[in-house]
Amino acid sequence: MNKNDGHVDSIPVPEHVDNTQFPDGLRVLAIDDNSVCLRLLEALLIKCRYKVAATTNAIEALEMLRQNKDNFDIVITDVNNLDMDGFSLLDIIGIEMDLPVIMISADDKKSTVMKGIRHGARDYLLKPVRIEEIKNIWQHVVRKSLSDPNKSVHYNRSNR
Repeated sequence: MNKNDGHVDSIPVPEHVDNTQFPDGLRVLAIDDNSVCLRLLEALLIKCRYKVAATTNAIEALEMLRQNKDNFDIVITDVNNLDMDGFSLLDIIGIEMDLPVIMISADDKKSTVMKGIRHGARDYLLKPVRIEEIKNIWQHVVRKSLSDPNKSVHYNRSNR
């Protein structure tokens, strides 16, 4: 990880994962202040052929979204980021960008999960996040686009 900019380098994921069941090209912004967890999440997303921007800094992620909101289809954020909690980030994204957000956390308390849902999270995934869960995040984008006829989905199903 480059300590100055919060970006994380990619790491490989096992080759035995089946990539044929979901669309590729979904544009994901991943946020987790734990660089190891972020690298693992990013690797899973890339393995699923999603296009990933990743950062350990929630405030930086918010600025990325504000400057380039049309360049992302979905956001995945940890609940507990050091610089801004995930619920505050979720609220701001919901108001300013109306992008689907998935929360991730090791916290499996029902109250925390329900807080995420009340704040507008499309899903709440427990760490460690599994490839099976990552494969299905595109469904949240499709559902969002179906509810908003002006929103287009930026993925393709080519290369099958």
